[in-house]
Amino acid sequence: MEATFTNITQENITQEHLCCIIRSKKPHPGVEAKRQWLSARIKEGHIFRKLNAKSVVFIEYAPLETAWVPITGDNYYYIYCLWVSGEYKGKGYGKMLMEYCLDDARKKGKSGVCMIGAKKQKAWLSDQAFAGKYGFQTVDTTPDGYELLALSFDGTSPRFTQNAKKQHIGNQELTIYYDIQCPFIPQKIETIKQYCETNHIPLSLNQVDTLQKAKELPCVFNNWGVFYKGKFETVNLLDAAGIQRILNK
Repeated sequence: MEATFTNITQENITQEHLCCIIRSKKPHPGVEAKRQWLSARIKEGHIFRKLNAKSVVFIEYAPLETAWVPITGDNYYYIYCLWVSGEYKGKGYGKMLMEYCLDDARKKGKSGVCMIGAKKQKAWLSDQAFAGKYGFQTVDTTPDGYELLALSFDGTSPRFTQNAKKQHIGNQELTIYYDIQCPFIPQKIETIKQYCETNHIPLSLNQVDTLQKAKELPCVFNNWGVFYKGKFETVNLLDAAGIQRILNK
């Protein structure tokens, strides 16, 4: 049977499964927050394309000008997520989704497509080795090894903002910048709050709830960024063990 995909629209967003591992018959706070965030982004040209199955097989990308990341560039698409998980791996779905995005970019006269990577693959970033097969190359870096990967159609390149490369803040306590694009984030925030309260760990939470805040962030960011003692630590979502590893450095 040929694979079929659906793009999320204003008309189908309330009915369609949003492709994350979360499974619940009842409304899930993180999933519903994601629906609200995504609904506001669709009119900006944000694309969420998914396999027609209750699976983790999807791509999510947007015009760089309206993408909630501290990256600048003219006429690019930015890929937030390209994910194929579990039994759906190895069936060519990732290839289909990537080629759809690249074809869409070319048809719309984009200058190219970009995404965040790192010298060492990060758990919550899309597979940069896979992107490399399509010609994505490193066009900008941060001092601690994060990379901006781009496939340029016209020789131009996007860049991290200068603020994103600072990766330092004045606040010394555990500090997290986050938005609600990922359905896992609301639950992670509550878990971290409870853990820090129980263990008397000072915590500062900063919700990124506007495009301007996202573009002005002092670190690389896909939907999450963590600082401790003023230093940027990771874009990975944290559990209790992750918090302790950072605090114990």
